[in-house]
Amino acid sequence: MANKAIVATKVGMTQLWDDDNQVVPVTMLQVEPCRVVQVKTDERDGYTAVQVTFGQRDAEKLTKPEAGHFSKAGVDPGQRLVELRLDDVSEIEVGQEFAADLLEAGEKVDVTAVSKGKGFAGVMKRHNFSGQKASHGAHRVHRAPGAIGACATPSRVFKGTRMAGRMGAEKVTTLNLTVVEADAERELLLVRGSVPGPKGGVVVVRDAVKGS
Repeated sequence: MANKAIVATKVGMTQLWDDDNQVVPVTMLQVEPCRVVQVKTDERDGYTAVQVTFGQRDAEKLTKPEAGHFSKAGVDPGQRLVELRLDDVSEIEVGQEFAADLLEAGEKVDVTAVSKGKGFAGVMKRHNFSGQKASHGAHRVHRAPGAIGACATPSRVFKGTRMAGRMGAEKVTTLNLTVVEADAERELLLVRGSVPGPKGGVVVVRDAVKGS
């Protein structure tokens, strides 16, 4: 798990120039201050994590359980609740705020988000199949998967067989990205390279678990 993590919203990509006058592609992430709503511990919950919210939401539009949850914590309602798994939560308190300056320039981070949904796709696009031959004897099967199982034995298709289906819209983690800039005043975090998900998507940024 991670030692520190924060929730952000993907704004889009742009580019900067480094000290060597080289172009650096970066993803802009908006980091609104994250308010801690609940702290989960090993003794009470069986694992350690913090539940945070960000942004603002009209309290009248909450369900009674949601309103009670925020009211018990004494925290203003936010757009959504996100749980961040952390190794140590002993120094974190309910009501505490995390901002973009939680991370520093040059630090390695892992970014998790739901990837863009691409709809129904065939096996060549979805699983990188090479397709069938495009010469004599092949009739309208050029992009088909071919055989998907045996005959009498086992008389079924194995679970997990790679076939056509919905592509994308899955939880994806990109490892070891570098923080280029962290600006708490502008609520911006610039990360080198691309980040999963569409513009406006919610992402979780944590310090790299594998490092490099």
